[in-house]
Amino acid sequence: MKENDGPVDLQQMRYVVAVAETRNFTRAAERCSVVQSSLSHRIAGLERELGVRLFARSSRRVELTSAGAAFVAGARECLAAADRAAADAAAASGVVRGRLAVGVIVTTAAVDVPELLQRYRARHPEVRVVLRSGRSDDMAAAIRAGDLDIAFLGLPEGERPAGVETVVLDHDRHVLVVPAGHRLAGASRVTLAEIAAETFVDFAAGTPARAQSDQAFTAAGLVRDVAYEAGVVELMTGLIARRLGVALMPSAFIRPLAADDPELVLVPVVDGPRRVEYLAWSRFNPSPATRAMLGVLGVGAPAPRGRPATAAPPPAARPARPA
Repeated sequence: MKENDGPVDLQQMRYVVAVAETRNFTRAAERCSVVQSSLSHRIAGLERELGVRLFARSSRRVELTSAGAAFVAGARECLAAADRAAADAAAASGVVRGRLAVGVIVTTAAVDVPELLQRYRARHPEVRVVLRSGRSDDMAAAIRAGDLDIAFLGLPEGERPAGVETVVLDHDRHVLVVPAGHRLAGASRVTLAEIAAETFVDFAAGTPARAQSDQAFTAAGLVRDVAYEAGVVELMTGLIARRLGVALMPSAFIRPLAADDPELVLVPVVDGPRRVEYLAWSRFNPSPATRAMLGVLGVGAPAPRGRPATAAPPPAARPARPA
C-alpha cells in the first residue's frame, strides 16, 4: 500500500491547514517542523487520493481552491476534536494540557492579567496560552463560536454578554481625563452637562467601550463632539496630553496610568458612565485548560460535558479605587 492510500490522517490535515494559513509551502514546513519536500509530497498524495486540487499554485502564490477551502474547514474541526480528546485524556490522569485562548479588553482593570497568567503557568506549565484583544461583543461571539475559551469583558451597566457563562468581576465609574492646565483640572467633580461642550477623544463608534459614554450622554439628553476615535489607550492619552480633547475612561483602569503621567488630570463625574467587568466562558463543555483557569480565578469550575456550572463567589479582583 502506498503512503497516501487509505483514510486521511491528522498529519496531512495539519500540513494542509499550515499551507492555507501561511500561503507558502516553505513557511508551512517550518511551522510543522518537517522538510518542505515531505510536506509537499504528502499534500500532493492527499490531492490524488481525494481526486481534487486543494491549492492553486504558481511560482509566486499559493491559494486555496474552493475544494481546498471546504477541506480546511472540516480539517480544523477534526484537529480541534483530536486536540480536545488528547487534553481530556491527559486531564483524566491529573495533567492539564492543550491550548487556552484568552480574550482581554484593552481597559481590563479588575484582574491583573499578567499576574494571573503567572499563577496559571506555575500550576499548569503544559498549557499553551494564546492572548487576543478586541471588543467585548466580538469576544463574547468568539466564545460562542468556540474561537475563544475565556475572556475579560467590559460592558455598560445593565448589559450582560449573551450566550455565555459570566461572573461579575467589578463595578466601576468613569472619570473625566483632561490635560494639566485645563479649565476643569482643579474641579472637585463635574456633571455631564458641564462637559458636553468639550471636544472628546473616545473609542470607535459602535464598540461597547464607546457605548458606555454615548449612552450616558443620550440618557442625559446631551450631544457631544467626538473629534478623535482610537482603539489604543496610549494614543488616546497622548491626544489628551497634547490638549486636543478630553475623555471619559474607567477610573480603575486610568488611575494607575495617570499617576505616572503629570500631563493627565482625573476629575470625578457625578452622573457619568458606569461599567461592569465580566469574566466570560463557554456554557458548553469547557476544556480542561478552561476549567483549570476558572480554578485559578476562584470560580466554581463547571462540570464537563455540558452540565451547568456550579455557583461560586466572584474571583479575587484588583481593588477598585473610588471615583
